[in-house]
Amino acid sequence: MSVQVRYFAAAKAALGRGQDVFDDVADLAALEARLVLSAPDAAVVLARCSYLVNGVSTTDRATVLSPEAAIDVLPPFAGG
Repeated sequence: MSVQVRYFAAAKAALGRGQDVFDDVADLAALEARLVLSAPDAAVVLARCSYLVNGVSTTDRATVLSPEAAIDVLPPFAGG
């Protein structure tokens, strides 16, 4: 399983990079745990993020990731 992950706005800033590829994450909770291990200060931002998994929005960390999933990590956006 090769999961493509892209980060936007505050998530990108907190993690210090714009994208990653992971080979062994089963669900969003496991992905978030991996990200926090690499950047502990990102935990606060990631807790507020929603995710697009293959184009479908979710905040459920139990969402199972299919092989070759495409994930976007989206912090809350301000605007009007």
